[in-house]
Amino acid sequence: MISVDFCQLMARYNHWQNTSLLAAAETLDHEQRWQDRGAFFGSIAATLNHILLDDALWLERLAGNERPEDSLSFDLCSSSDWAAFKNLRKRRDDELCRWTLSLKPSDLVGHVGWFPEGGLDRIEKPRAVCIVHLFNHQTHHRGQVHCMLTSAGAVPEPTDLPLLR
Repeated sequence: MISVDFCQLMARYNHWQNTSLLAAAETLDHEQRWQDRGAFFGSIAATLNHILLDDALWLERLAGNERPEDSLSFDLCSSSDWAAFKNLRKRRDDELCRWTLSLKPSDLVGHVGWFPEGGLDRIEKPRAVCIVHLFNHQTHHRGQVHCMLTSAGAVPEPTDLPLLR
C-alpha cells in the first residue's frame, strides 16, 4: 500500500508546508492568529495547535502507546507563546523526518491499537492506514490554515506537492 519512500516524501512535505504556514502566520499579530475565522477549530493558532497535538498522538500510537492522551498535554484553546509554539513545531517536524528515515518496509505492516480519549473500547487498524492518516490529516488541516492565512492577507507558499524542493 505505502512505502518507506512515500513516508519520507510526506515528512519532507509536512516540514516544508509547516515552515511556510508559520512564516506567513508570523506576519500576523497575536490577536489575528487567534481570531475566530469560522474553521473547525476556530482560529489559525488553534488549528496549528491541533495539527501539532495530533502529530504527537499518532507518533505515540505508532510507537505502541495505546493511551497517548494520558502522557501528552496540549491546550488547543488558550493563548500560547508564539516563539515556543514555533520551536515545538520545528522539533515535531524534525522528529517526523527522523522517524521516517528510520523506517524499514516491515515497519509499515501489521496493526496499531489504541483507546480513544476517554474510551474503553480499543480500536485497531492497519499500520499503513494509520500512517497515511497521519500525513493526510496534516494536509487537511493545513489547507484550512492556508485559507485562513490567505483571507487574513498573509501569503503562504503554494501547497502543490510537485513544487516540493
